[in-house]
Amino acid sequence: MKMDLKDVLKQVRKIELINRVLVNNMLQGAYLSRFRGQGMEFADVREYVEGDDVRNIDWNITARTTVPHIKLFQEERERTLMILLDASGSVDFGTINHSKRRLAVEFTASLAFSAIKNHDRVGLVIFTDRIEHYCLPNKGRAHVMRMIRDMIYFEPKSRKTDLNCGLEFLSHIIKKKCTAFLISDFLSDIDFEEKLRLANFRHDVFAAILTDRREREMPNVGIVELEDPETGKRAVIDTGSRRARRQFKQLAEAHRQKLEDLLGRCKTDLVYLDTSRSFVDAIVSFFRRARRRKIR
Repeated sequence: MKMDLKDVLKQVRKIELINRVLVNNMLQGAYLSRFRGQGMEFADVREYVEGDDVRNIDWNITARTTVPHIKLFQEERERTLMILLDASGSVDFGTINHSKRRLAVEFTASLAFSAIKNHDRVGLVIFTDRIEHYCLPNKGRAHVMRMIRDMIYFEPKSRKTDLNCGLEFLSHIIKKKCTAFLISDFLSDIDFEEKLRLANFRHDVFAAILTDRREREMPNVGIVELEDPETGKRAVIDTGSRRARRQFKQLAEAHRQKLEDLLGRCKTDLVYLDTSRSFVDAIVSFFRRARRRKIR
């Protein structure tokens, strides 16, 4: 059932207000420290922001204005951020603070507001086992607000997952090198290595993994009937069985290790986003960790 548009707009506004504080106080410097262009053609200058590379300070303008400024290069000014958002049935799951889908929306909003503050373009691809929605990369607050509304209000036609679909679309539709975040719970067959390698060859692809504690550890609540949100298949499980809980945890850990191994082979940095915790600490830590690897 679709949400009432007034409720959607209230949520969009609330997310904007929260992220305005986050971007101004915490995320902007971290974003800039990681996602900057690599071009060498001088384009412009702007005021220094915490996290900028001090090697790019323009000392002449800094001395003249008494305010630190850094040099901008052409590629940095034309940077594009693409969001590849998994909207399959399993992303609606959540047992702690909110659903993985809501967590993905808040995470995306923070990235998008950081990007437009840096005058970058932002685009959105919503996918399941097909491309459900595409929003062309653009700049500005109105564009980001429309993206957030689309993510909250949009109802996909399918509930299944095919990560290859989103990655292949990115490779075909975006010709100039961009930064892309693949946001998913990755609870599907891990058979997307070839498409990820191709996408990573053309672009800088990062993985944001949506998680919920109950997908890693089964609580002891007796006999329950579980339903797969993507296929509709049901199974009755005795959660009071220690053996069943242990096997469930082992399967979850094996899947996680297989995923991390694949991302490692493809040289794709990852960040875990958990429904029980704020994503802010996770994303700032991720930006700083990625920056240290880049400097080395």
